[in-house]
Amino acid sequence: MSHRLLFFSFLPLLLFASDKKLPIEKNSNDLVEISATAILDKDQIRQELGADVDADLVLVRVTVRPVSDKPIKVSLDDFLLVSGKDGQRAEPYTPSQIAGTDVLVVTRQEAGKPKTGLGISLGGMIGGGSPGTSEGPKLETKAEKGDSSKPNPLLAILKDKVLPEKEITDPISGFLYFQVVGKVKPKDLELHYKGPAGKLALRFHP
Repeated sequence: MSHRLLFFSFLPLLLFASDKKLPIEKNSNDLVEISATAILDKDQIRQELGADVDADLVLVRVTVRPVSDKPIKVSLDDFLLVSGKDGQRAEPYTPSQIAGTDVLVVTRQEAGKPKTGLGISLGGMIGGGSPGTSEGPKLETKAEKGDSSKPNPLLAILKDKVLPEKEITDPISGFLYFQVVGKVKPKDLELHYKGPAGKLALRFHP
């Protein structure tokens, strides 16, 4: 799974306008019901995962419930997180993309100045400056491989809590892991489902 994070520079071209009134935290059709809550606060994320995650990570707790007798195949690729604030569109990361041996250590710094911080790029995607704008300092990003000789204890936790990928006839729940760069609030985000059971979208409580 690659190209997990896409930026769009022109807000009028957003596929899903932020003022579109979607159902809050639950939506359904004749085949499936999707309910979800977003966790952006770093302390809450630490409580859920039992560890710090050095990245722009957003957790979305999702429940998928079939509402007919027809089995539904659930996949991470069925979901997309959209920011109405700046046009970011993010697909879920697998646990190994967050805490596996291929994680990249990323150093971001303003061009021509000493490095300003250290973060982790999920799945090899490397973010630059603020999306959707040409203002502000130009950032340079350098990356190197993490230490693959040391097992990451976070990986087992992420695998245990992720939304299972399987065919279901009963409700299942789990987390989706997204990378959203910059400061956003739950009200800025929309979760979109496009899978075997059709298309649904919802927004989150402010």
